[in-house]
Amino acid sequence: MSTFDLADIKSKSVKGVVALTARTFTLQIIGFIATFFLTLLLTPSIFGVYYVVSAVISFLGYFSDIGLAAALVQKKEDLTPEDIQTTFTIQQLLVGTAVIIALLGSVKIGEFYGLNPSGVWLFRALVLSFFLSSLKTIPSILMERSLAFDRLIIPTIVETLGFYIVAVLLAFNGMGIASFSWAVLCRGILGVIAVYIVEPWTPSFGISKDVAKRLLRFGVPFQMNSFLALVKDDLLTVFLGKALPFAEVGYIGWAKKWAEVPLRLIMDSVIRVTFPAFSRIQHDKKLLGKALEKTIYGLSLTIFPISVALMFLVRPLVFLIPKYVKWEPALVSFYFFVGAAAIAGLTTPLTNALNAIGKIKTTLFLMGMWTTLTWVLTVLFIRLFGYQGVAVSIFLITFTIGIVVKEMQRVVPFNFLKNIGSAVLASFVQAAWYAVILKIVPSSFIILIPVGVLGVILYAGCVFLIDRSRLVAFMRSLKS
Repeated sequence: MSTFDLADIKSKSVKGVVALTARTFTLQIIGFIATFFLTLLLTPSIFGVYYVVSAVISFLGYFSDIGLAAALVQKKEDLTPEDIQTTFTIQQLLVGTAVIIALLGSVKIGEFYGLNPSGVWLFRALVLSFFLSSLKTIPSILMERSLAFDRLIIPTIVETLGFYIVAVLLAFNGMGIASFSWAVLCRGILGVIAVYIVEPWTPSFGISKDVAKRLLRFGVPFQMNSFLALVKDDLLTVFLGKALPFAEVGYIGWAKKWAEVPLRLIMDSVIRVTFPAFSRIQHDKKLLGKALEKTIYGLSLTIFPISVALMFLVRPLVFLIPKYVKWEPALVSFYFFVGAAAIAGLTTPLTNALNAIGKIKTTLFLMGMWTTLTWVLTVLFIRLFGYQGVAVSIFLITFTIGIVVKEMQRVVPFNFLKNIGSAVLASFVQAAWYAVILKIVPSSFIILIPVGVLGVILYAGCVFLIDRSRLVAFMRSLKS
Protein backbone atom coordinates (compact mmCIF):
# COMPACT_ATOMS: atom_id res chain seq x y z
CA MET A 1 0.00 0.00 0.00
CA SER A 2 1.44 3.36 -0.95
CA THR A 3 1.59 6.20 1.54
CA PHE A 4 -1.30 8.66 1.20
CA ASP A 5 -0.80 12.37 0.82
CA LEU A 6 -2.91 14.75 2.90
CA ALA A 7 -5.58 15.22 0.23
CA ASP A 8 -6.05 11.45 -0.03
CA ILE A 9 -6.39 11.13 3.74
CA LYS A 10 -8.99 13.91 3.94
CA SER A 11 -10.99 12.59 1.02
CA LYS A 12 -10.90 8.95 2.05
CA SER A 13 -11.66 9.79 5.69
CA VAL A 14 -14.75 11.84 4.92
CA LYS A 15 -15.96 9.37 2.30
CA GLY A 16 -15.34 6.58 4.80
CA VAL A 17 -17.38 8.30 7.49
CA VAL A 18 -20.21 9.01 5.05
CA ALA A 19 -20.22 5.46 3.67
CA LEU A 20 -20.00 3.83 7.07
CA THR A 21 -22.56 6.12 8.67
CA ALA A 22 -25.10 5.80 5.85
CA ARG A 23 -24.85 2.02 5.66
CA THR A 24 -24.49 1.58 9.40
CA PHE A 25 -27.59 3.73 9.88
CA THR A 26 -29.53 1.43 7.57
CA LEU A 27 -28.17 -1.65 9.32
CA GLN A 28 -28.93 -0.25 12.74
CA ILE A 29 -32.52 0.51 11.73
CA ILE A 30 -32.85 -3.09 10.60
CA GLY A 31 -31.19 -4.22 13.83
CA PHE A 32 -33.47 -2.08 15.99
CA ILE A 33 -36.57 -3.41 14.25
CA ALA A 34 -35.34 -6.99 14.64
CA THR A 35 -34.39 -6.39 18.29
CA PHE A 36 -37.84 -4.94 18.89
CA PHE A 37 -39.44 -8.14 17.63
CA LEU A 38 -36.99 -10.28 19.60
CA THR A 39 -37.79 -8.39 22.80
CA LEU A 40 -41.47 -8.98 22.10
CA LEU A 41 -41.03 -12.70 21.43
CA LEU A 42 -38.41 -13.55 24.08
CA THR A 43 -38.30 -13.06 27.85
CA PRO A 44 -35.93 -10.82 29.84
CA SER A 45 -34.32 -13.98 31.26
CA ILE A 46 -33.36 -15.23 27.78
CA PHE A 47 -31.83 -11.85 26.98
CA GLY A 48 -29.98 -11.98 30.28
CA VAL A 49 -28.45 -15.35 29.37
CA TYR A 50 -27.42 -14.08 25.93
CA TYR A 51 -25.95 -10.92 27.46
CA VAL A 52 -23.86 -12.84 30.01
CA VAL A 53 -22.68 -15.60 27.65
CA SER A 54 -21.67 -13.01 25.03
CA ALA A 55 -19.59 -11.28 27.71
CA VAL A 56 -17.80 -14.56 28.48
CA ILE A 57 -16.88 -14.86 24.81
CA SER A 58 -15.62 -11.26 24.78
CA PHE A 59 -13.38 -12.22 27.67
CA LEU A 60 -11.91 -14.98 25.50
CA GLY A 61 -11.48 -12.47 22.69
CA TYR A 62 -8.92 -10.57 24.71
CA PHE A 63 -6.49 -13.47 24.37
CA SER A 64 -6.91 -13.74 20.60
CA ASP A 65 -4.89 -10.76 19.42
CA ILE A 66 -2.53 -9.22 22.05
CA GLY A 67 -2.85 -5.91 20.20
CA LEU A 68 -1.12 -6.95 16.98
CA ALA A 69 -4.05 -5.93 14.75
CA ALA A 70 -4.07 -2.41 16.21
CA ALA A 71 -0.29 -2.26 15.83
CA LEU A 72 -0.63 -3.00 12.11
CA VAL A 73 -3.26 -0.28 11.67
CA GLN A 74 -1.22 2.27 13.64
CA LYS A 75 2.13 1.49 11.96
CA LYS A 76 3.53 4.54 10.16
CA GLU A 77 5.38 2.59 7.44
CA ASP A 78 3.83 0.36 4.81
CA LEU A 79 3.05 -3.21 5.86
CA THR A 80 5.34 -6.04 4.79
CA PRO A 81 4.36 -9.67 4.12
CA GLU A 82 6.23 -10.61 7.31
CA ASP A 83 4.10 -8.17 9.32
CA ILE A 84 0.89 -9.74 8.08
CA GLN A 85 2.08 -13.34 8.30
CA THR A 86 3.42 -12.96 11.83
CA THR A 87 0.24 -11.30 13.07
CA PHE A 88 -2.01 -13.95 11.54
CA THR A 89 0.06 -16.85 12.86
CA ILE A 90 0.26 -15.57 16.43
CA GLN A 91 -3.41 -14.71 16.44
CA GLN A 92 -4.52 -18.15 15.23
CA LEU A 93 -2.32 -19.89 17.80
CA LEU A 94 -3.95 -17.85 20.55
CA VAL A 95 -7.47 -18.24 19.14
CA GLY A 96 -7.08 -21.98 18.68
CA THR A 97 -5.93 -22.38 22.28
CA ALA A 98 -8.79 -20.25 23.63
CA VAL A 99 -11.39 -22.11 21.55
CA ILE A 100 -10.21 -25.56 22.70
CA ILE A 101 -10.21 -24.48 26.36
CA ALA A 102 -13.64 -22.90 26.03
CA LEU A 103 -15.24 -25.92 24.36
CA LEU A 104 -13.72 -28.32 26.89
CA GLY A 105 -14.96 -26.14 29.74
CA SER A 106 -18.41 -25.40 28.33
CA VAL A 107 -20.21 -27.86 30.62
CA LYS A 108 -18.51 -26.46 33.73
CA ILE A 109 -19.34 -22.91 32.68
CA GLY A 110 -22.97 -23.96 32.18
CA GLU A 111 -23.06 -25.49 35.66
CA PHE A 112 -21.50 -22.36 37.20
CA TYR A 113 -24.26 -20.13 35.80
CA GLY A 114 -27.03 -22.69 36.06
CA LEU A 115 -27.55 -22.75 32.29
CA ASN A 116 -29.84 -25.32 30.72
CA PRO A 117 -28.61 -27.36 27.70
CA SER A 118 -29.79 -24.64 25.29
CA GLY A 119 -27.69 -22.08 27.17
CA VAL A 120 -24.61 -24.32 26.95
CA TRP A 121 -25.11 -24.74 23.20
CA LEU A 122 -25.40 -20.98 22.85
CA PHE A 123 -22.01 -20.70 24.54
CA ARG A 124 -20.52 -23.26 22.13
CA ALA A 125 -22.03 -21.49 19.12
CA LEU A 126 -20.52 -18.20 20.25
CA VAL A 127 -17.13 -19.88 20.68
CA LEU A 128 -17.23 -21.16 17.09
CA SER A 129 -18.38 -17.75 15.89
CA PHE A 130 -15.44 -16.22 17.75
CA PHE A 131 -13.06 -18.50 15.82
CA LEU A 132 -14.65 -17.56 12.49
CA SER A 133 -14.40 -13.88 13.37
CA SER A 134 -10.64 -14.22 13.90
CA LEU A 135 -10.24 -15.27 10.28
CA LYS A 136 -11.52 -11.87 9.16
CA THR A 137 -8.81 -9.87 10.96
CA ILE A 138 -6.15 -9.54 8.24
CA PRO A 139 -8.48 -8.67 5.34
CA SER A 140 -10.16 -6.11 7.60
CA ILE A 141 -6.79 -4.57 8.55
CA LEU A 142 -5.80 -4.28 4.89
CA MET A 143 -9.01 -2.39 4.12
CA GLU A 144 -8.64 -0.15 7.18
CA ARG A 145 -5.05 0.70 6.28
CA SER A 146 -6.16 1.78 2.81
CA LEU A 147 -9.21 3.59 4.29
CA ALA A 148 -11.44 1.44 2.03
CA PHE A 149 -14.43 1.63 4.34
CA ASP A 150 -16.90 1.45 1.47
CA ARG A 151 -15.81 -2.18 1.00
CA LEU A 152 -15.21 -2.91 4.68
CA ILE A 153 -18.88 -2.35 5.49
CA ILE A 154 -20.07 -5.04 3.04
CA PRO A 155 -19.25 -8.07 5.25
CA THR A 156 -20.92 -6.29 8.18
CA ILE A 157 -24.08 -5.83 6.12
CA VAL A 158 -24.13 -9.48 5.10
CA GLU A 159 -23.50 -10.93 8.55
CA THR A 160 -25.87 -8.54 10.34
CA LEU A 161 -28.75 -9.34 7.98
CA GLY A 162 -28.04 -13.05 8.35
CA PHE A 163 -28.01 -12.85 12.14
CA TYR A 164 -31.26 -10.95 12.54
CA ILE A 165 -33.22 -12.81 9.87
CA VAL A 166 -32.36 -16.19 11.42
CA ALA A 167 -32.87 -14.98 15.00
CA VAL A 168 -36.30 -13.43 14.37
CA LEU A 169 -37.60 -16.34 12.27
CA LEU A 170 -36.52 -18.93 14.83
CA ALA A 171 -37.82 -16.87 17.78
CA PHE A 172 -41.16 -16.51 15.98
CA ASN A 173 -41.26 -20.31 15.70
CA GLY A 174 -40.71 -20.71 19.44
CA MET A 175 -37.04 -21.75 19.41
CA GLY A 176 -36.22 -19.57 22.45
CA ILE A 177 -32.54 -19.22 23.24
CA ALA A 178 -31.62 -21.57 20.37
CA SER A 179 -32.62 -18.68 18.07
CA PHE A 180 -29.44 -16.89 19.13
CA SER A 181 -27.31 -20.05 18.77
CA TRP A 182 -28.15 -20.61 15.11
CA ALA A 183 -28.07 -16.89 14.38
CA VAL A 184 -24.50 -16.37 15.65
CA LEU A 185 -23.27 -19.36 13.62
CA CYS A 186 -24.94 -17.98 10.51
CA ARG A 187 -23.38 -14.58 11.19
CA GLY A 188 -19.90 -16.06 11.58
CA ILE A 189 -20.01 -18.13 8.39
CA LEU A 190 -21.46 -15.37 6.22
CA GLY A 191 -19.00 -12.80 7.58
CA VAL A 192 -15.93 -14.88 6.68
CA ILE A 193 -17.19 -15.64 3.18
CA ALA A 194 -18.06 -11.99 2.51
CA VAL A 195 -14.78 -10.50 3.78
CA TYR A 196 -12.65 -12.79 1.61
CA ILE A 197 -14.74 -11.93 -1.44
CA VAL A 198 -14.31 -8.15 -1.02
CA GLU A 199 -10.65 -8.38 0.09
CA PRO A 200 -9.07 -11.58 -1.30
CA TRP A 201 -6.15 -12.71 0.81
CA THR A 202 -4.41 -16.07 1.04
CA PRO A 203 -3.64 -17.09 4.65
CA SER A 204 -0.06 -18.08 5.31
CA PHE A 205 1.81 -19.06 8.46
CA GLY A 206 5.16 -18.02 9.82
CA ILE A 207 6.66 -15.91 12.61
CA SER A 208 9.43 -13.34 12.35
CA LYS A 209 10.95 -12.63 15.76
CA ASP A 210 12.03 -9.12 14.77
CA VAL A 211 8.58 -8.27 13.43
CA ALA A 212 6.87 -9.72 16.49
CA LYS A 213 9.06 -7.67 18.84
CA ARG A 214 8.43 -4.46 16.91
CA LEU A 215 4.67 -4.92 16.75
CA LEU A 216 4.42 -5.96 20.38
CA ARG A 217 6.00 -2.69 21.54
CA PHE A 218 2.74 -1.01 20.58
CA GLY A 219 0.49 -4.05 20.74
CA VAL A 220 1.07 -5.13 24.35
CA PRO A 221 0.31 -1.73 25.94
CA PHE A 222 -2.65 -1.36 23.58
CA GLN A 223 -3.90 -4.79 24.58
CA MET A 224 -3.53 -3.87 28.23
CA ASN A 225 -6.02 -1.13 27.46
CA SER A 226 -8.28 -3.74 25.92
CA PHE A 227 -7.82 -5.98 28.94
CA LEU A 228 -8.82 -3.21 31.34
CA ALA A 229 -11.82 -2.39 29.12
CA LEU A 230 -12.67 -6.08 29.25
CA VAL A 231 -12.49 -6.13 33.04
CA LYS A 232 -14.49 -2.88 33.18
CA ASP A 233 -17.32 -4.03 30.90
CA ASP A 234 -17.49 -7.70 29.96
CA LEU A 235 -16.03 -9.20 33.12
CA LEU A 236 -18.43 -7.00 35.06
CA THR A 237 -21.28 -8.52 33.04
CA VAL A 238 -19.93 -11.99 33.83
CA PHE A 239 -20.02 -11.01 37.51
CA LEU A 240 -23.56 -9.64 37.20
CA GLY A 241 -24.70 -12.94 35.71
CA LYS A 242 -23.78 -14.60 38.99
CA ALA A 243 -24.74 -11.75 41.35
CA LEU A 244 -28.18 -10.94 39.87
CA PRO A 245 -31.08 -12.94 38.43
CA PHE A 246 -30.90 -13.33 34.65
CA ALA A 247 -34.10 -11.27 34.29
CA GLU A 248 -32.44 -8.28 35.96
CA VAL A 249 -29.34 -8.72 33.81
CA GLY A 250 -31.75 -8.74 30.88
CA TYR A 251 -33.16 -5.39 32.00
CA ILE A 252 -29.63 -3.96 32.15
CA GLY A 253 -28.82 -5.33 28.69
CA TRP A 254 -32.07 -3.99 27.21
CA ALA A 255 -31.53 -0.52 28.70
CA LYS A 256 -27.92 -0.36 27.54
CA LYS A 257 -28.76 -1.63 24.06
CA TRP A 258 -31.39 1.03 23.36
CA ALA A 259 -29.58 3.84 25.20
CA GLU A 260 -26.50 3.39 23.00
CA VAL A 261 -28.44 3.87 19.76
CA PRO A 262 -26.66 7.20 19.04
CA LEU A 263 -23.25 5.59 19.55
CA ARG A 264 -24.03 2.70 17.25
CA LEU A 265 -25.57 4.97 14.60
CA ILE A 266 -22.93 7.69 14.61
CA MET A 267 -19.87 7.22 16.80
CA ASP A 268 -18.87 3.69 15.77
CA SER A 269 -18.49 4.70 12.14
CA VAL A 270 -16.53 7.85 12.99
CA ILE A 271 -14.18 5.99 15.35
CA ARG A 272 -13.60 3.23 12.83
CA VAL A 273 -12.37 5.81 10.33
CA THR A 274 -10.57 8.27 12.59
CA PHE A 275 -8.14 5.81 14.20
CA PRO A 276 -6.30 4.98 10.95
CA ALA A 277 -6.80 8.55 9.69
CA PHE A 278 -5.37 10.11 12.87
CA SER A 279 -2.52 7.61 12.69
CA ARG A 280 -1.65 8.81 9.18
CA ILE A 281 -1.40 12.49 10.30
CA GLN A 282 0.07 11.94 13.79
CA HIS A 283 3.25 13.83 12.82
CA ASP A 284 1.32 17.12 12.34
CA LYS A 285 -0.12 18.09 15.74
CA LYS A 286 -1.79 21.27 14.46
CA LEU A 287 -3.59 19.42 11.70
CA LEU A 288 -4.54 16.64 14.11
CA GLY A 289 -6.01 19.22 16.50
CA LYS A 290 -8.21 20.62 13.73
CA ALA A 291 -9.32 17.13 12.73
CA LEU A 292 -10.14 16.34 16.35
CA GLU A 293 -12.20 19.53 16.71
CA LYS A 294 -14.24 18.70 13.63
CA THR A 295 -14.79 15.18 14.91
CA ILE A 296 -16.05 16.39 18.30
CA TYR A 297 -18.20 19.07 16.68
CA GLY A 298 -19.81 16.61 14.29
CA LEU A 299 -20.40 13.99 16.98
CA SER A 300 -22.00 16.44 19.40
CA LEU A 301 -24.28 17.81 16.67
CA THR A 302 -25.61 14.35 15.84
CA ILE A 303 -25.49 12.38 19.10
CA PHE A 304 -27.12 14.95 21.40
CA PRO A 305 -30.49 15.35 19.62
CA ILE A 306 -30.93 11.58 19.27
CA SER A 307 -30.13 11.12 22.98
CA VAL A 308 -32.63 13.79 24.04
CA ALA A 309 -35.36 12.28 21.85
CA LEU A 310 -34.71 8.82 23.32
CA MET A 311 -34.81 10.18 26.86
CA PHE A 312 -38.29 11.66 26.49
CA LEU A 313 -39.99 9.31 24.03
CA VAL A 314 -39.06 5.87 25.35
CA ARG A 315 -41.57 5.72 28.23
CA PRO A 316 -44.70 6.54 26.19
CA LEU A 317 -43.54 4.15 23.47
CA VAL A 318 -43.04 1.30 25.96
CA PHE A 319 -46.54 1.73 27.38
CA LEU A 320 -48.13 1.99 23.93
CA ILE A 321 -47.22 -1.63 23.17
CA PRO A 322 -48.94 -4.08 25.56
CA LYS A 323 -46.32 -6.86 25.28
CA TYR A 324 -43.53 -4.33 25.76
CA VAL A 325 -44.64 -3.26 29.22
CA LYS A 326 -42.53 -6.13 30.61
CA TRP A 327 -39.47 -3.90 30.01
CA GLU A 328 -40.81 -1.06 32.18
CA PRO A 329 -38.48 -2.01 35.10
CA ALA A 330 -35.52 -1.17 32.84
CA LEU A 331 -36.52 2.46 32.20
CA VAL A 332 -34.65 4.03 35.14
CA SER A 333 -31.45 2.31 34.01
CA PHE A 334 -32.18 3.44 30.47
CA TYR A 335 -32.22 7.13 31.45
CA PHE A 336 -28.84 6.90 33.15
CA PHE A 337 -27.35 4.91 30.26
CA VAL A 338 -28.55 7.54 27.76
CA GLY A 339 -26.73 10.29 29.67
CA ALA A 340 -23.62 8.13 29.93
CA ALA A 341 -23.71 7.32 26.20
CA ALA A 342 -23.96 10.99 25.21
CA ILE A 343 -20.82 11.83 27.21
CA ALA A 344 -19.01 8.69 26.08
CA GLY A 345 -19.61 9.77 22.49
CA LEU A 346 -17.23 12.66 23.15
CA THR A 347 -14.75 10.79 25.35
CA THR A 348 -14.07 7.93 22.94
CA PRO A 349 -12.67 10.01 20.05
CA LEU A 350 -10.23 11.62 22.49
CA THR A 351 -8.84 8.29 23.73
CA ASN A 352 -8.91 7.11 20.13
CA ALA A 353 -6.69 10.04 19.13
CA LEU A 354 -4.30 9.36 22.03
CA ASN A 355 -3.90 5.78 20.83
CA ALA A 356 -3.41 6.92 17.24
CA ILE A 357 -0.44 9.13 18.18
CA GLY A 358 1.10 6.39 20.30
CA LYS A 359 0.18 7.72 23.78
CA ILE A 360 -0.71 4.24 24.97
CA LYS A 361 0.57 4.79 28.52
CA THR A 362 -1.82 7.71 28.93
CA THR A 363 -4.85 5.73 27.78
CA LEU A 364 -3.66 2.82 29.93
CA PHE A 365 -3.76 5.10 32.98
CA LEU A 366 -7.23 6.36 32.03
CA MET A 367 -8.57 2.86 31.48
CA GLY A 368 -7.13 1.73 34.80
CA MET A 369 -8.91 4.60 36.52
CA TRP A 370 -12.23 3.82 34.81
CA THR A 371 -11.96 0.11 35.55
CA THR A 372 -11.31 0.71 39.25
CA LEU A 373 -14.15 3.21 39.53
CA THR A 374 -16.55 0.96 37.64
CA TRP A 375 -16.03 -2.05 39.89
CA VAL A 376 -15.99 -0.10 43.16
CA LEU A 377 -19.05 2.02 42.40
CA THR A 378 -21.04 -0.77 40.71
CA VAL A 379 -20.62 -3.20 43.60
CA LEU A 380 -21.47 -0.41 46.06
CA PHE A 381 -24.50 0.86 44.13
CA ILE A 382 -25.90 -2.62 43.51
CA ARG A 383 -26.08 -2.97 47.29
CA LEU A 384 -27.80 0.43 47.56
CA PHE A 385 -30.08 0.47 44.49
CA GLY A 386 -30.22 -3.10 43.19
CA TYR A 387 -29.62 -3.69 39.48
CA GLN A 388 -30.34 0.00 38.76
CA GLY A 389 -27.03 0.78 40.46
CA VAL A 390 -25.11 -0.45 37.40
CA ALA A 391 -26.40 2.37 35.22
CA VAL A 392 -26.01 4.96 37.98
CA SER A 393 -22.34 4.08 38.45
CA ILE A 394 -21.60 4.20 34.70
CA PHE A 395 -23.28 7.61 34.43
CA LEU A 396 -21.26 9.12 37.28
CA ILE A 397 -17.98 7.79 35.91
CA THR A 398 -18.45 9.52 32.55
CA PHE A 399 -17.92 12.88 34.24
CA THR A 400 -14.21 12.10 34.29
CA ILE A 401 -14.22 13.33 30.68
CA GLY A 402 -12.53 16.52 31.97
CA ILE A 403 -9.40 14.50 32.77
CA VAL A 404 -9.33 13.07 29.24
CA VAL A 405 -9.67 16.52 27.69
CA LYS A 406 -6.75 17.83 29.76
CA GLU A 407 -4.55 14.88 28.81
CA MET A 408 -5.32 15.35 25.12
CA GLN A 409 -4.65 19.10 25.26
CA ARG A 410 -1.18 18.43 26.65
CA VAL A 411 -0.09 16.94 23.35
CA VAL A 412 -2.50 18.37 20.75
CA PRO A 413 -3.87 21.95 20.73
CA PHE A 414 -7.68 21.99 20.41
CA ASN A 415 -10.73 23.68 21.96
CA PHE A 416 -13.23 21.24 23.48
CA LEU A 417 -15.97 23.46 24.93
CA LYS A 418 -16.21 25.65 21.84
CA ASN A 419 -17.04 22.60 19.76
CA ILE A 420 -19.91 21.32 21.92
CA GLY A 421 -21.44 24.60 23.11
CA SER A 422 -24.08 25.08 20.41
CA ALA A 423 -25.16 21.44 20.58
CA VAL A 424 -25.58 21.62 24.37
CA LEU A 425 -27.69 24.80 24.26
CA ALA A 426 -29.87 23.48 21.43
CA SER A 427 -30.36 20.21 23.36
CA PHE A 428 -31.83 22.12 26.32
CA VAL A 429 -34.32 23.81 23.99
CA GLN A 430 -35.24 20.44 22.46
CA ALA A 431 -35.66 18.90 25.93
CA ALA A 432 -37.91 21.79 27.03
CA TRP A 433 -40.10 21.23 23.97
CA TYR A 434 -40.57 17.54 24.78
CA ALA A 435 -41.14 18.21 28.49
CA VAL A 436 -43.96 20.67 27.78
CA ILE A 437 -45.65 19.11 24.76
CA LEU A 438 -45.70 15.52 26.04
CA LYS A 439 -47.73 16.65 29.06
CA ILE A 440 -50.37 18.14 26.78
CA VAL A 441 -50.79 15.71 23.87
CA PRO A 442 -52.20 12.17 24.18
CA SER A 443 -49.81 9.23 23.76
CA SER A 444 -50.23 7.61 20.35
CA PHE A 445 -47.93 6.77 17.48
CA ILE A 446 -49.67 9.33 15.28
CA ILE A 447 -48.84 12.06 17.82
CA LEU A 448 -45.43 10.94 19.08
CA ILE A 449 -43.76 10.65 15.67
CA PRO A 450 -44.39 14.28 14.60
CA VAL A 451 -43.59 15.49 18.14
CA GLY A 452 -40.24 13.71 17.98
CA VAL A 453 -39.45 15.01 14.48
CA LEU A 454 -40.42 18.59 15.39
CA GLY A 455 -38.10 18.41 18.39
CA VAL A 456 -35.16 17.50 16.15
CA ILE A 457 -36.09 20.27 13.69
CA LEU A 458 -36.23 22.74 16.59
CA TYR A 459 -32.78 21.54 17.68
CA ALA A 460 -31.37 22.04 14.18
CA GLY A 461 -32.87 25.53 13.99
CA CYS A 462 -31.32 26.51 17.33
CA VAL A 463 -27.88 25.30 16.24
CA PHE A 464 -28.22 27.31 13.04
CA LEU A 465 -29.15 30.48 14.95
CA ILE A 466 -26.48 30.05 17.63
CA ASP A 467 -23.58 28.90 15.48
CA ARG A 468 -24.50 29.68 11.88
CA SER A 469 -21.08 30.53 10.50
CA ARG A 470 -19.35 27.53 12.05
CA LEU A 471 -22.13 25.15 10.98
CA VAL A 472 -22.02 26.40 7.40
CA ALA A 473 -18.21 26.12 7.33
CA PHE A 474 -18.41 22.59 8.74
CA MET A 475 -20.92 21.49 6.10
CA ARG A 476 -18.86 23.08 3.33
CA SER A 477 -15.71 21.29 4.52
CA LEU A 478 -17.52 17.97 4.35
CA LYS A 479 -18.90 18.75 0.90
CA SER A 480 -15.49 19.79 -0.43
